[in-house]
Amino acid sequence: MLTPGYALGREYKPEVKDGSDVLRGWSHIKPGATVSDDEIDQLSAYAGELREVFVAVDSGRIDDACERTNDLLRRTQAVPVLARHDDEPWHLHFHATDADWASSWAAPMATALAVVLGNPMFDRLGVCTAPVCDRVFVDTSRNGAKRFCSTACQNRVKAAAFRARQRS
Repeated sequence: MLTPGYALGREYKPEVKDGSDVLRGWSHIKPGATVSDDEIDQLSAYAGELREVFVAVDSGRIDDACERTNDLLRRTQAVPVLARHDDEPWHLHFHATDADWASSWAAPMATALAVVLGNPMFDRLGVCTAPVCDRVFVDTSRNGAKRFCSTACQNRVKAAAFRARQRS
């Protein structure tokens, strides 16, 4: 998580001491690759902007969400391009081949949001409804009724409701 806010009932502040914290688990980045603090800050800024698209959709401001996404697509120079590198076969990227590190991550994320916003299922983007949580999610459930970012938040809300019923 690169954006500050609330998660699972607690305040959340990203603490990235160096780029290697962010890189863990991002398998296509070579072991030993380094990322500068400025690049991490730029990606965090993009993540905040991407989060605002979810917030706009969640509050019914679809035009705003689309305009924000278009702006991100322009600024990150999101373009489909076939690339071949590191002894891999040709594969599709959604960023310019000469894009900086942060843009090369933000461009495909903005592209993915554009794909979702451009179809009737755009309302599957949401913000967690649990108290003290503002994480975003994509609802992939069959009935499209997801309200929480995780089962932890869902369980927390259900347990609180159960305790409230027991008190009354």
